[in-house]
Amino acid sequence: MESISVFEIIKVGIGPSSSHTMGPWNAASAFIRIIKRERSIAEVKEVFLEFFGSLAKTGIGHGTDIAGMLGLNGEDFKIIDTTKIDEKIEKIKSTQILNLGGEKEIPFIYGHHLILNMQKSLDFHPNGMIFKAVFEDGTELVQDFYSVGGGFIASQEKNSIQKQCVRTLYPCHKASDIAKYCEKLGLNKVSDLILINEESWRSQEETRKEALYIWQQIKECIYKGVNKEGILPGGLNVTRRAAGINRKLLGDKIYKNKDEWFQQVVDAEENFTNINKWISCFALAVNEENASFGRIITAPTNGASGVIPAVLMYSQAFTDRISDDDIVRFILVAGEIGTLFKKNATISAAMGGCQAEVGVSSAMAAAGLTEILGGSVGQVLMAAEIAMEHHLGLTCDPIKGLVQIPCIERNTMGAIKAITAANIALESDPTKAKVSLDQVIQTMWETALSMSDRFKETSEGGLAIAVNVPEC
Repeated sequence: MESISVFEIIKVGIGPSSSHTMGPWNAASAFIRIIKRERSIAEVKEVFLEFFGSLAKTGIGHGTDIAGMLGLNGEDFKIIDTTKIDEKIEKIKSTQILNLGGEKEIPFIYGHHLILNMQKSLDFHPNGMIFKAVFEDGTELVQDFYSVGGGFIASQEKNSIQKQCVRTLYPCHKASDIAKYCEKLGLNKVSDLILINEESWRSQEETRKEALYIWQQIKECIYKGVNKEGILPGGLNVTRRAAGINRKLLGDKIYKNKDEWFQQVVDAEENFTNINKWISCFALAVNEENASFGRIITAPTNGASGVIPAVLMYSQAFTDRISDDDIVRFILVAGEIGTLFKKNATISAAMGGCQAEVGVSSAMAAAGLTEILGGSVGQVLMAAEIAMEHHLGLTCDPIKGLVQIPCIERNTMGAIKAITAANIALESDPTKAKVSLDQVIQTMWETALSMSDRFKETSEGGLAIAVNVPEC
């Protein structure tokens, strides 16, 4: 089994959906590379893109069509100016011209060259898409892609097509592997094992640097979110709330940048109610940014991008674990727990409902928090198990296909559950646990397989149809 770096699970992304936005964007970029490998961009006459299944049914709300066009246009979601996205899309639609790979302008008519096929699903995965390039000599190049969660893509011929197979020194494909190797090596910290394994991709110093970069991006995203008011895009007229909560909690305190703001949070009055509100504020801030095509941290998906930032920010603002070393350990452990779910179940709501997104992120955050609060290896794994156990069966039923209701608030719940799970684990003897993390991951997968497709990000069940929202 292929090893997965923690930074493939926790990484810089763009809203509103990892599987419906980042995945198709990555697929479009991959198709450009295939064209260059097989022929050349200069030889392309036309390009066609068709989305199927969940990608089509909730594609407009998730910006799937936008991601496909921008990916084909040669844009990179890691560096694109997110304030210019609407402008770029409007230009493609109005001029009916796409700059393929940023190298050649070709005709591109929305609704002809890009189609959302809501009547058909591809067999390999619910999030399917097919790209076709027609060359000047009349020949064609066709490639299928599947967005399998967290921005990862696959084809029927090759899973994770963008990645070379890596095997770590101490491969951890199950939670039991983590426990086994920690005992074998005499390690008291899960993060020590993960740091060793991450050397398969980069040096320990580079790993620390990347983790701290993730932390800075988390603070930047939260800071943006708590300082923006207004209505989220998409037609539901959802009002941003993080800024209002932030303003009430800080009162008349003044700050000029994210570091000054963070210090104000640290210095704010600490009581249970206020801390609870801050945790919700952090999560809301991130997911409101995500809902508006902001740059966020995918962890493990965009729909669940607020949980880990909220819990990590909580640990830095309201506990005594505030060193850079703690931040690195949190992210390493959280990311590793995410890899277990990806390998043995799913992190795609289209495959497993929201238990695969917010549930997984809550388990990740619980493990990371337990690690830096002094938990043993067993307690870290127990915390992840507890958090997921109480998300089993959670459906994905976004109203109007937007990552807003119930998605935004759901991240606040996932964060609170993660903290609760960590606290319970820290006061428990993991040798007396009746359910292991591996067992709960297997149960989550079995639940996903039994769940109706109506509750798997299709907007055909649950709140998505119970709440009648007229089209704008």
